Amino acid sequence: MELLLRRLGAQADEISFAMVGTEITATSPASHGDSTTREIRVGVERQAIVDLIRDVCERAPELESDWFAVRYLG
Repeated sequence: MELLLRRLGAQADEISFAMVGTEITATSPASHGDSTTREIRVGVERQAIVDLIRDVCERAPELESDWFAVRYLG
C-alpha cells in the first residue's frame, strides 16, 4: 500500500490521496457544487481514480492494479 501511495503522490489531477490506517483514501472536489449534478461528477471522479491507479500500476511492474481497493470519499 505504501508503494502505491508513493507512486500516486499526495495529489494527482486534483485528487488527494492519503493513508488512513491500512487504507488509501481518495478525496476530490467532485463533492462540491450543485447537488443535482453531484452523482455524475462523483461517477466521473471514481472512474478517474480507477484509471489513475491502473496507469500507475502499469508503469510499475512490482504493482498490480487488481491488488488494491481505494476508498473514495467524494
